[in-house]
Amino acid sequence: MTLHLYNTAVRKKQEFVPITPGKVGMYVCGPTVYDLAHIGNARPVVIFDVLARLLRHLDYDLTYVRNITDVEDKIITAAEANNESIDELTKRTTDAYHADMAALNAEAPDLEPRATEHIEGMVEMIQTLIDKGNAYAAEGHVLFDVPSMPDYGKLSGRNRDDMIAGARVEVAPYKKDPADFVLWKPSTDDMPGWDSPWGRGRPGWHIECSVMSKATLGITFDIHGGGRDLIFPHHENEVAQSCCAHDGAEFARYWVHNGFLTVEGDKMSKSLGNFRTVRELLAEAPGEALRLNMLSAHYRQPLDWTSEGVKRSKTNLDRLYTALKNLENVTTTDTEIAPDVVSALNDDLNTPLALSALYSLAGAANKATDDAEKARIKGQLLGSGQLLGLLNQNPEDWFKSAGEGDMDVQEIENLIEKRKKAKSNKDFATADAVRTELANKGVILEDGPDGTSWKRA
Repeated sequence: MTLHLYNTAVRKKQEFVPITPGKVGMYVCGPTVYDLAHIGNARPVVIFDVLARLLRHLDYDLTYVRNITDVEDKIITAAEANNESIDELTKRTTDAYHADMAALNAEAPDLEPRATEHIEGMVEMIQTLIDKGNAYAAEGHVLFDVPSMPDYGKLSGRNRDDMIAGARVEVAPYKKDPADFVLWKPSTDDMPGWDSPWGRGRPGWHIECSVMSKATLGITFDIHGGGRDLIFPHHENEVAQSCCAHDGAEFARYWVHNGFLTVEGDKMSKSLGNFRTVRELLAEAPGEALRLNMLSAHYRQPLDWTSEGVKRSKTNLDRLYTALKNLENVTTTDTEIAPDVVSALNDDLNTPLALSALYSLAGAANKATDDAEKARIKGQLLGSGQLLGLLNQNPEDWFKSAGEGDMDVQEIENLIEKRKKAKSNKDFATADAVRTELANKGVILEDGPDGTSWKRA
């Protein structure tokens, strides 16, 4: 089965056919680096990481681009509130973002352009839009003239009234039309700014991605990704800018958007007290469990993030790692991906179905008696897990990984040694008490011919 993706632009699943056979360019909107990434920011990272892995498995020469927005009004506000420089803030939050996404087993993109590195290209594109009659300068600002593009709204499918009512439209006297959006804005002396034909200023948000995608992938590329919340106005405005600047040339051929994320049934917000950063969640559960939890729902569907869901995901990983642990003495020289896993992902990244195939493999592993069959299953577990960004740890390390409130490894090992000495002294009451103490703290002991091993419940 060939790869099929749901294309927002045509509102249906389509067979994926790249512009250039064997090559794929994919651009995904990255973070605005003013604060720690929350779990909603992480969902597209994990989803498009799986898509990138799949494309490479299908032997495409992929160039995966994910940008960093390092000039934006939220950054200016946060730096002032934190009493730190913008450079300090963006470096600190970018480093944290990289660390948090790596903890979710997300591989780095091939290219990671930063907005501040492409100001010259933004000025050039804005000037082109003015020259073509699609933008105008007013009071130090430059705005895109929405009525100048007859098919504006074609990506989101919104009519003009819906677009104005549904967007947080800035009311300004210098606008010709309420729907017009900012390409360039003036900067005061204490704000980041660059020289331009319209005075010292900084770019609007939307123009940044149009320019960075062109610089890295060209005028037309294969896949543009991001969350559903970006369809309008961000992606709609990218289409407008890019198509008008390049004489109507197609911008992105396939638009892939992941669904919204809620927390415990409610929209995530600081006022509700359910705002969860990835950093906080990593203190409570392994990154791999967080990743699996995100993959447990189809990417286009809403995902309700719950503590119970994370626990269930960790239990499911325990099941998979137990199957691998039981196969630790089985030698496999070849890791392959189970056909059911590939076919599920080829069908618009159906990760729930792919995970179901992975669980079936674990079940088969526990029943297999033939060495060749065990080796085949182990290879498919490892290969399929790698495609999903899972099962990259040694099973023993997985079962010893701690979560928030868990006993640390040294404390566990000390108690196991205490139990060992008690047993050698035939003090079975103490030995049993240690086992019970560990069990009450979520540590399971397994006595075997090679001694006592342990894992977390």
